[in-house]
Amino acid sequence: MGRSPFTLAAAVTAALPGAEVTGARALSADGDGRFDSAVATLADGRELAIRVADDDETSRELAAEALALRALTAGARAMLPFRAPEYIGETRLADAHALVTELLPGFQIEAAMVPAGRGAAESMGAAIAAVHALPTSVVRGAGLTTRSAQESRDELARLVDAAASTGRVPARLTVRWRDAIADDDLWRFESTVVLGGVQSTSFIFRDDAELGPEVTGLIGWHSLAVGDPAIDLSWLSTAPDAAEDVHASYARAADRGPDAALEVRARLLAELEFARWLVHGDSLHRPDIVDDAAALLEALAEGLHSDDLGVIASRTEGVESALDALDRVPASAVSGVDTSMQTDAYNPNDLWHDDGDAQSTSDLSDTANAARRLQVGGLETEDLSGVRDQVSEDLGAKRSATDDARHVRAPETADGSDEGSPEDEAQRAARAALQRWKSSDSE
Repeated sequence: MGRSPFTLAAAVTAALPGAEVTGARALSADGDGRFDSAVATLADGRELAIRVADDDETSRELAAEALALRALTAGARAMLPFRAPEYIGETRLADAHALVTELLPGFQIEAAMVPAGRGAAESMGAAIAAVHALPTSVVRGAGLTTRSAQESRDELARLVDAAASTGRVPARLTVRWRDAIADDDLWRFESTVVLGGVQSTSFIFRDDAELGPEVTGLIGWHSLAVGDPAIDLSWLSTAPDAAEDVHASYARAADRGPDAALEVRARLLAELEFARWLVHGDSLHRPDIVDDAAALLEALAEGLHSDDLGVIASRTEGVESALDALDRVPASAVSGVDTSMQTDAYNPNDLWHDDGDAQSTSDLSDTANAARRLQVGGLETEDLSGVRDQVSEDLGAKRSATDDARHVRAPETADGSDEGSPEDEAQRAARAALQRWKSSDSE
């Protein structure tokens, strides 16, 4: 690896015959370095992203990305309130697979830096809901993976069994996970189109002077499938400030019936990424990875002593390392998306000088104010949080729709009693499941 941007730009003329490349540069966001990547500028002003893979695993990922982007027809794209990269073409660079796509301009926000409230958080929730509202025929027509609720559940059961068989998972975690998977009330959901594991850096933003950061693009489509919508919300375990607002915005925008167990499953999926890392290391016979994953699971188990489903009690070194480990897990070992080579994203730290004046970057409006909104000083590595105490309280109380879009008040009958609706029944079942899962942690 380590090809120059000019070498990579040569792939554009092969993937797009007749293209006139006038410039090339490295991407400003290089992700995990699993690909060589560059940006090519064409004579007509367009900018294209080039990614090149040198091994079978990353080649398969590029092939899957290409298939997913081609599956997004003009009709499907018109249903999205943001842009997805356009597929330009594929070629070979020497013996390596190369994919050329449209470059989406904008900036990304790390999970721990996503602020609560109006702006980024609400825009992210609405964007995820828009993906989940796509017709499942988009995925099925392209021959991509489809999973029912039961198939998603069975897959997680196999993962837990595989992790437990290594002998390196704390018993309390194994019991906790198996209890959750065995609880029917958690798995009554409608499968939707999913990206297969959204990350905070999957979202491309522009800054609106009045509304704040707004999602204008979404990248990382190589795991496009039909499955559990919770998978695209599990990243919120690393965004404690924004999680509640993202969930609320998602619930308001979703075009399906309430899924009261959605946040619980999202938390479960976040925890199981540690199990995936362990199983990955065990399958490769890598004791260093196994030991690393085992230490992270111990840290997770310790954190759960004081807070079953809420924020880990303290930002321990183990939990911080856990997030680093998840970043290191190859795409074949987790369901996460790689977002490194599809946008020339701006780091929020680059949006201001030491004196507080914003730098000139792209066509963002009022970038100085945007920078101040996005700046967070002295952040520690984000912890595994997810469904917090407040969510547990919310699931245990009825709220009116105006208070919280995720909760629906049952209509009153003529005699003043509450008549249970299907939505209320689902919420009561989810609350019962939540309590059973929590109580299992102390057994």
